[in-house]
Amino acid sequence: MIRVRYFAAAAEAAGVDTETFDAATAGELRAAMVDAHGAALDRVLTRCSLLAGGHRLDADSRRIEDGVTVDVLPPFAGG
Repeated sequence: MIRVRYFAAAAEAAGVDTETFDAATAGELRAAMVDAHGAALDRVLTRCSLLAGGHRLDADSRRIEDGVTVDVLPPFAGG
């Protein structure tokens, strides 16, 4: 199981702060999240970063270890 933590707009679009999914890759996880929450989350995910264990899941083929927590983070502005 992969624990997903949503932040900011992603949490609003998903309607939850955390949930779990079965997924082996970043692409499978994204698809599961969109299947669960629809187009609103899909639009937000295109602008978000997925981080697992401090590493960005930048390719759909990137493997995700079972039991890891994935953070869904919106873009940040610095200043």
